[in-house]
Amino acid sequence: MNWTGVAIFALTYALIAGRRLNWLPLDRPAGALLGAVAMVAAGVLTPHEAVAAIHAETLLLLFGLMGVGAFLAADGLLDRSAEWLAARCRTPRRLLGALVWSAGVLSALITNDAVCVLGAPLVVAWVRRLGLPALPFLIALCTAANTGSVATLVGNPQNMLCAQLGGLSYRTYLLHLAPVALAGLALNHALVAASFRNALRGELALAPAAASPKLLDRRAALTLVVLAATVVSYLCGTDLAWTAAAGFTALLVAHRADSSRMWERIDWSVLLFFAGLFVAVAGLQRSGAVEAFFERYPLLAQDAGAASWWRASALFLIGSNVVSNVPFILVVREQLAGFDNPTLAWELLAMSSTFAGNLTLLGSVANIIVAERGREVGGMGFVEYARVGAPLALATTALGTAWLLALHGV
Repeated sequence: MNWTGVAIFALTYALIAGRRLNWLPLDRPAGALLGAVAMVAAGVLTPHEAVAAIHAETLLLLFGLMGVGAFLAADGLLDRSAEWLAARCRTPRRLLGALVWSAGVLSALITNDAVCVLGAPLVVAWVRRLGLPALPFLIALCTAANTGSVATLVGNPQNMLCAQLGGLSYRTYLLHLAPVALAGLALNHALVAASFRNALRGELALAPAAASPKLLDRRAALTLVVLAATVVSYLCGTDLAWTAAAGFTALLVAHRADSSRMWERIDWSVLLFFAGLFVAVAGLQRSGAVEAFFERYPLLAQDAGAASWWRASALFLIGSNVVSNVPFILVVREQLAGFDNPTLAWELLAMSSTFAGNLTLLGSVANIIVAERGREVGGMGFVEYARVGAPLALATTALGTAWLLALHGV
């Protein structure tokens, strides 16, 4: 076993987790980049092997979806939608429900991270302008974005990886997991509303002049048409990454947008983070540590019965929080390749690693985005979040596991 590779990966993970806890100066992308460079410098990977480890299709898919999300923000559609919802909901409880369902559905189309980047400032504005309690709305945004993203293969980075590595079909996955996402959002809505029922009483403090804005204009309608076209293309079996990139390109051309302004709205640091992480995980695999671990503790027996699949689901949930969901998928991918039902294995991994994002405040990048941007109105504490997130993650994972096993006849 190459202990140098293990040590470098441990350092990389410490830097990533440390940034989450704000006790180290390097941010998440810098920590991942340092780990990637160290793997090459120490000879764990050759430069060619390091470059080959980067999943270009996943990065291209993220880039394309970020671009589409940037147009939704640039068109002002999200700002107008926030005003429109507030004008019609009238009570904090109804507004919370609207937030849960809109964030959940939108995350399935443009990723949970993008929804939280775009939605957190709107929630902060609601809290300030309408006198809302911050905590229930911040928790509702990030948990719903995580929950809803399980519906599609473009809903979050870990699903994108499962699609690429497991050869999953967008249409089949949607048919299998959309019911889980809908049931999960209903549970998400009920749990957050019940947890904060006292804080959500009363009416919204709407200003008299707050008339309902015109929701759609020509530019926003065009953006939605292109977004719908990409979804139809996914369903028809086109390549996910190039379809997302084509959608972004079509918007650049159709809107005649100044491309330099759109580049500023792309979060390049996220792409750098995943590129570095791919290399760091490849170094860990090359070290032999992963193979040695699974030789001693097999992930799943080849003749797996229902109990063994439930065990795997629990390991996916826990492992995605211990190592973080994206590197965990890279670590276990070889273990899934030889299963008699690989489709079930990859769908179970995608579902469990997604719902794992709700288990703790550090379980998802989306959670951190909302916590950081919500600091100005009080933010979210680890324990405060866990009171809602942990039972939600456990319940939805159990629900999703039971559904998938029944669907595949296990």
